[in-house]
Formats: sequence, structure tokens, C-alpha cells
Amino acid sequence: MGKVYINITMSLDGFVAGPNISEANPLGEGGERLHDWMFKDRTEADNLIAEEMNVRAGAIILGHRTYADAIDGAWGGVTPFQAPAFVLAKNVPVKVADGFTFVTDGIERALKQARTIAGEKDIWLMGGANVVQQYIKAGLVDEIQVSIAPVLFVRGTRLFEHIGTDSIELQSNRVIQTPQATHIRYNIIKS
Repeated sequence: MGKVYINITMSLDGFVAGPNISEANPLGEGGERLHDWMFKDRTEADNLIAEEMNVRAGAIILGHRTYADAIDGAWGGVTPFQAPAFVLAKNVPVKVADGFTFVTDGIERALKQARTIAGEKDIWLMGGANVVQQYIKAGLVDEIQVSIAPVLFVRGTRLFEHIGTDSIELQSNRVIQTPQATHIRYNIIKS
């Protein structure tokens, strides 16, 4: 059974999206700046991180807002993923893009379905922040990889805002520095 890992980019002050998220701005105002490491001045090390995101994932879990604003909205329903994706939602839309399965009965059910599809490969928790927070709070995450963009957003959507009240111990297992991001990977120490 593979690991459940988070791979997400945030600003130095902890935001994964800027303010005023919409279909036109799926990462909020100025949010595209977070992904300069993927799309602008990309280094060989950035290429490694981007390739790993897709190669290691046997399945992907994301939230309905990420699907609606980014996948269905900004990207026109075309999947950027190389693995099947499970969308956590309260309702299933009339039209669903190929490669996506909607799960309406909770994070554990989505994880069970993702594990079945992924086999021995890992499960990528793509986001948004609410999905990541739910899985961390439930103790279902094995690894966190955060790419920290050199920018302070000051406002927007925080990644680690609603994850419970108990501290979570981490062990760093890799740090890669590039001009557009510092990529840090942590194992979550489970007691």
C-alpha cells in the first residue's frame, strides 16, 4: 500500500491561493505567482519535482472547488493528471470530465476508492486547502511536500488553518532550493 502525500505550493506566509477565487482566477488574485516554479524560469530541479508529482501518484484526491474552478473552469474540463482523480463533493455535477470520479460520502470513502485504483502506488492529495486540512486532521497523511514560493500574500486561503489543536511532528527528508521555490518534503511522525 502506497503513501498518502500532500504536494502543494504555498506562499512563505502559508497561503495556497490569493483572495477572491473565481473561475477566471482559480488561484485567487495573484495566485498564479505560486506556480512560477512550474511555468516560468523552470530549473532542472523544478522539473524533477513536477515530474514526481504525477509519476508517483496512482490516484489523486481533490476538492470540488478545485475541480470546478481549475479543472472544469480554467482548463475547460481537460485533466492535467496521469492518474485517475477523485473529487470530494456534496453533489455530483451533471457533466463530469473524463478521468474524474465524484465521491459524496466522505474523505475515508474517497481514500478507499483511491487506494483500490492506486494499488501499490501513492495517493496524491492535491488540494485545495480544505481537502488537505480534513486529511491531516483525520491523521490520514503520511508525507507533506510543500513548495514555498518566495512571496508574501498577506491574505487568501491558508493551508494549515483548520487542522486541529494537537501538534504534529514532522521529519524533514528532503530540501531542494531553486530561484522560484524551496521544495521541502516531510514525513509525518505517527505515534
